[in-house]
Amino acid sequence: MSEKILGIDLGTTNSLVGVVDSGFPILFADSEGSRITPSVVWYSKGNPPIVGEPARRMMTVSPNEVVASVKRKIGSGEKCKVGDTELSPEEVSSAILSHLRNIAEEASGEIFSKAVITVPAYFNDSQRISTKSAAEMAGLEVVRIISEPTAAAIAYGMDKMEDKSRIVVYDFGGGTFDVSILELSEGVFHVISTSGDTQLGGDDIDMAIADFIYHQAEGVSIIEARSEVRALFLDAGRKCKEVLSLEKEYDIKIPFYDGTKSFEVVFTIDLLNEILTPIIEKTIGHCNKALLDSEFSKEDIDSIILVGGSSRIPLVHEQVELFFGKKPDLSQNPDESVALGAVIHGGVLSGSLREVILLDVTPLSLGVETFGGLMNVIIPRNTTIPVKRGELFTNAVAEQKEMAINVLQGEREMAKDNWMLGEFAIEFDSSGRGAARVGVEFSLDADGILTVLARDTITGKEKVVEIKNSAVDVDDESVEKMVDESIEHAFEDMNERLFAEAKMKSDELIPAVEEGLKMLAEDLSLQEIDEIKLKLKDLKKELKGNCPKSLKRANDDLDKATEPLAVLIIEKALKD
Repeated sequence: MSEKILGIDLGTTNSLVGVVDSGFPILFADSEGSRITPSVVWYSKGNPPIVGEPARRMMTVSPNEVVASVKRKIGSGEKCKVGDTELSPEEVSSAILSHLRNIAEEASGEIFSKAVITVPAYFNDSQRISTKSAAEMAGLEVVRIISEPTAAAIAYGMDKMEDKSRIVVYDFGGGTFDVSILELSEGVFHVISTSGDTQLGGDDIDMAIADFIYHQAEGVSIIEARSEVRALFLDAGRKCKEVLSLEKEYDIKIPFYDGTKSFEVVFTIDLLNEILTPIIEKTIGHCNKALLDSEFSKEDIDSIILVGGSSRIPLVHEQVELFFGKKPDLSQNPDESVALGAVIHGGVLSGSLREVILLDVTPLSLGVETFGGLMNVIIPRNTTIPVKRGELFTNAVAEQKEMAINVLQGEREMAKDNWMLGEFAIEFDSSGRGAARVGVEFSLDADGILTVLARDTITGKEKVVEIKNSAVDVDDESVEKMVDESIEHAFEDMNERLFAEAKMKSDELIPAVEEGLKMLAEDLSLQEIDEIKLKLKDLKKELKGNCPKSLKRANDDLDKATEPLAVLIIEKALKD
């Protein structure tokens, strides 16, 4: 039999690991009997890092030596401060993954070197590559990265669905939120659409509660509290959230939080709902966006699966049911379903289980910058992956010797409003304007990692670049804003694009007409010359404005006025 492949849910708050054994997916428990490992690492001086529950307990004792919620930083280039040193998010994540691997090996008595790891559907290319790097540091080969909603759908099981089923996976975890709409058809899971926020999760709920109670205690925001005090109030906020997912009220007690001060308050479910409503409304906004992108109606949805610890909150159940018009399915363990899906998929890849085909999608469009500062989309948003797409480009300037390939991600019309993922140049033989032929191909693999190929089709010279995590320096908080902004600015973006396209024509037309007048003015009538000069003046005036319709009309008017001149230029060329 092939080597067994671990399934790992590397979560913001908690992580889990498992494998398919004797045809059954199982999750491993640690030496304390817990299958859930807090994604927290404690770096005590002179000792190896400690992961899990012991580390979480140290968050209120020695917060400066503890790193939590590192998943929110992965792929960003931002460092994690530990005392006087700094660690990369990949190094911290590697410690968690090493711990999970040790749990699996101690529980099973086997050695593991391969894994399937889940990531939020909205993770960008940099975050996916960084996750793979962290696994490699932990001695694990990542055979597949799959999105968390897809993993949850796998765990939910095809046996619960009709042959043609449409399901919503609402994944509200500790640090991230995703919602995906999937369709099962003839044994194939197809992700139709996805939306989410990589900076929205249970951590934000904890912070909102902590800020509320700290404000009651001190009259100021928790941001102003010392790190040790902030950790105490955050821990109280987390416990409050967990208790009120089951009870109607909770007595918060924080003794001697600032040396001599203590705080106590009875927190009710109504007060919690008041604090949580704006946070949960954000998740419902993403549900609406995913539904619109899928082009399904609410009536088309067969099941709604809730995933992630924060989905236990009663207000989440109420708001999801209110939006979709049907009760969510609560049969899955929200903490374990993503990990189980990863385990099952690892079993499929190793040959331990029958095959389930997964078709994922890319959450944002990918393209290149073209002349005029435009975004040219090569792989549109919500395209099924793996995928390869390409286009042919030419040189915009005569005697140009190389072409810059600026790789972009986003939904805006202009390159400047999207994210730069990377840039490189390909050289070609110097030639006249429009003579070069450069093919650009984007390849997105099953892990959602992008490779870009540029080839001079005349000489065969080519460059292949894998977009590295260092090429992306984008605030994760901006991910979910991109689609919102594309909708909000759709009209002005399209105006800007149309103006840029019209301006490119103007920039070609004006020097050509002026040169033509110098050469052949004596062959034109005074009326024709005056008309051309008038239209030239009008066009230059419109270039100073920002109205694409007026600029296009001015281009057309000059085109029409120069028809006699164009005829003369053609006749001269034929004679020569």
